[in-house]
Amino acid sequence: MSKRELGRSGIRVPKLTFGGNVFGWTADRATSFSLLDALVDNQLNFIDTADVYSYWAPGNQGGESETVIGEWLKQSGKRDRVIIATKVGKMNDAAGKPQLSAGYIRQAVENSLRRLQTDYIDLYQSHDDDRDTPLAETLATFDALIKEGKVRAIGASNYQADRLEEALRVSEQHGLARYETLQPEYNLYARQGYEQALEGVAVRHGLGVINFWALASGFLTGKYRSADDIGKSQRGDTIVARYLNARGLRILEALDSVAQRHATTPTQVSLAWLMARPSITSPIASATSLAQLDELVGATQLSLNAEDIRQLDRASEE
Repeated sequence: MSKRELGRSGIRVPKLTFGGNVFGWTADRATSFSLLDALVDNQLNFIDTADVYSYWAPGNQGGESETVIGEWLKQSGKRDRVIIATKVGKMNDAAGKPQLSAGYIRQAVENSLRRLQTDYIDLYQSHDDDRDTPLAETLATFDALIKEGKVRAIGASNYQADRLEEALRVSEQHGLARYETLQPEYNLYARQGYEQALEGVAVRHGLGVINFWALASGFLTGKYRSADDIGKSQRGDTIVARYLNARGLRILEALDSVAQRHATTPTQVSLAWLMARPSITSPIASATSLAQLDELVGATQLSLNAEDIRQLDRASEE
């Protein structure tokens, strides 16, 4: 499988990232292990998680995803065959306020390394922007972690364009490691937030982009077409409220049309559309079964033509 570089980090990853939020949540330990083995076998070896995953599940406290990955790494001995990305800033904060102070990051990275059972993290990301902590403090801490060998590269998730520009400027002014990646929400339905401002910053600075919600919480799989489909997922209420409207149905119709021409599925077309966009490095998608994982693998092998992309672009215009 062809590889793409994460910004200027020297780290090369497959063109699709596996979302590890399912580990310790909708995928139990045995299923998670089988998925991780299959990911390596299929060269989809870039796994994105976060220290806070999956605190939202009943009985969980956060850290479950990292723990499952760490147990698999220890059992499989495949640490050198995977690229691990995790995030910091949202763990154990009932108020939902991101924290990126030096002390917080220092404690969090040690906890993540312990759960992951590894001595380094390939990509360590700010999970959200902490506007109460000076960017220089956050970036200096990340820079030190890189020099200590605990982190290979850093990235930003959920940053606004102006703050991302400012962070990159601070890194340059102080001679600190810079954010090499951006993790925004981006898919066929949610386009404006990325395309209107963030995409320009990413292109100008040569950042890698690993967008989340690539399938719009499952809506772009075509599984949800009316309010009657709400029971198909734990996220059904959100999907009906956010996506089931005239524009959403128009997008599904275009996905069906393109999928039929290629004898494939809306899921694969949605992901192929993302992978075809020059500024996107590796969209994030998840699976909870080997059959779903096979579909992700198939998406990496699908090439859309110019007419396919124009049709999808037109259908998803706001």
